[in-house]
Amino acid sequence: MTDWLVELMESLGAPGAGFAVAMENLFPPIPSEVILPLAGFASSRGEMNLLGVLLWTTTGSVVGALALYWIGAMLGRERVLALAARVPLLKVADIDKTEAWFLRHGRKTVFLGRMIPIFRSLISIPAGVERMPLGVFTALTAAGSLIWNTVFVLAGYLLGENWSLVEPYVSFGTNVVIAIVALAVLVFVALRLNERYKGRHAARG
Repeated sequence: MTDWLVELMESLGAPGAGFAVAMENLFPPIPSEVILPLAGFASSRGEMNLLGVLLWTTTGSVVGALALYWIGAMLGRERVLALAARVPLLKVADIDKTEAWFLRHGRKTVFLGRMIPIFRSLISIPAGVERMPLGVFTALTAAGSLIWNTVFVLAGYLLGENWSLVEPYVSFGTNVVIAIVALAVLVFVALRLNERYKGRHAARG
């Protein structure tokens, strides 16, 4: 993975780093915690311009996010509701509540979501489903991505040869997010199963 990234950046420079970040939005196995510090390290060696790296990686983040935004827009609310109706334990009312929440907090979610592992990519899809104004979505995505990218590019720049030390810390944060999501899903399933059990018990009574 690292060898491929090194070759890409050596061939294309900062635009290569931007391309890798755009792909990271669509294919999460290409982690930004590797791409960005590596690009920062290359900048510290004079192989790429630091400002150019920040510009191109942020552009890549926006391009990747826009691709997912349009996937959500093409999917549309009606298809999401139709899919939700087929998912066990999920109700259309759950989607309605989620939609109402996103309409109230969508801007903050898009901005802050760009700085949370896993959600960095996923948040673009509901924004597209809800057809958040494209200009607003792009601006919020660019702002959030610029902060995220700057932190990791500068970390690689300052750490130099030790740029890879960044990845374990981000991986830990990612695992924490996964654990929280898994716990939330388990709680949701338990509550919904309990709700069904009580409903059946009341019907028999």
